[in-house]
Amino acid sequence: MGYMRERRKIPRRHILFYSRVFDRQTGIFLGYLGDMTEAGMMLISEKPLAVGKVFHLRIDLPDESYTRPALNFDARSAWSEKDIDPNFYNTGFEFVGISDETRQIVSQVIDDYGFRDDEFLE
Repeated sequence: MGYMRERRKIPRRHILFYSRVFDRQTGIFLGYLGDMTEAGMMLISEKPLAVGKVFHLRIDLPDESYTRPALNFDARSAWSEKDIDPNFYNTGFEFVGISDETRQIVSQVIDDYGFRDDEFLE
């Protein structure tokens, strides 16, 4: 995973709300949003997810200040590995063909609820 972090062009932002992520075609709960950038996100789940697969995802938004109640988008899983807690897995996703409106909402979520680890070191 260290290699993935070095390749990342946009620093990931941890999200201060623990939003649930669903497969929007089946409605099945997949896990929780761990962090996010304008290019992708990390999902924390109890089961490993297939790498290289395009998922059709829905993230429920935390409040009514957004133009819609949920984000609906496609994302390709780029990597998956066990979390520090052995009961969980982390999976990195790259957004695939998201609309400008969805990208704006992602940016707003990051602005409203995001932080970087180094912000706590100052």
